[in-house]
Amino acid sequence: MIQAHIVASALKHAHPALEIEIRRIMTEGDRNRNMSIDDAGNTGIFVKALEEALADERIDVAVHSLKDMPTELPGDMCLAAVTERLDPRDALVAVARLGELQPGSRIGTSSLRRTAQLKNLRSDLQVINIRGNVDSRLRKVNSGEMQGIIVAAAAMIRLGWEDKITEYLPLGSFLPAVGQGALAVEARKGDRVTQECVTVLNHLPTWQAVTAERAFLHTVEGGCRAPVAALATVDGQILKITAMVADKAGTKIIKKSLEGDARQPESAGVKLAQMMLEAGAASLIDEIRCQ
Repeated sequence: MIQAHIVASALKHAHPALEIEIRRIMTEGDRNRNMSIDDAGNTGIFVKALEEALADERIDVAVHSLKDMPTELPGDMCLAAVTERLDPRDALVAVARLGELQPGSRIGTSSLRRTAQLKNLRSDLQVINIRGNVDSRLRKVNSGEMQGIIVAAAAMIRLGWEDKITEYLPLGSFLPAVGQGALAVEARKGDRVTQECVTVLNHLPTWQAVTAERAFLHTVEGGCRAPVAALATVDGQILKITAMVADKAGTKIIKKSLEGDARQPESAGVKLAQMMLEAGAASLIDEIRCQ
């Protein structure tokens, strides 16, 4: 809801005469708190219900966390805009900084990507699969049920809870999910009026960066929910993208970077994916697919 209000406020600022109504829609990801996000696969459990509302014209735009969106959209939908990215890092909320946590400490996350990178850095910690909104996860730390949780820094920032962050996890050890920190505005492909209305929200450097990341993910993953991460940054016409593929245990990690033309972000993402696959990422993904 906070994300929807952010987009609505920005639209109202750009188009003062625009009438905006926010409609709350419950998604499968909201309803089924027992389902592992990674086990759900690339099915868009936080997206499908909103896309159905778009298709039925009950709404004109849908607001998503970009990291929740599958790399392939339905044929009648389009990504109309991507907001300027907030801090893309993961954040630790815990009783101590990561390096100071006692062996055996229980750390909560629902992400294979975070789990693999955490185990690679601190194999002596217990990783516990958790779901729920940020507030319910924080209560698990406050109650002592867990010694820490890992969440997206952007989520804490949007909630105004930066003061609760124990540590921003370094990008060198914790690459984020594709699209993390950015909001996506989805519309019907044939609705030109709405697309023209929301295009003012699009932040070009973020669009270029996430286009490269999503092209990487689409090429390297093929629908398998492997521990995959990627982050691209844009400086003028130079795009730099770094990516990671790991096994579930975090014992094998392949990480590579390249620079490309920001005007051709998809090419950079595909090229890096091909490099990673040739370097052994394909076998890691095949191992997970067969499990």
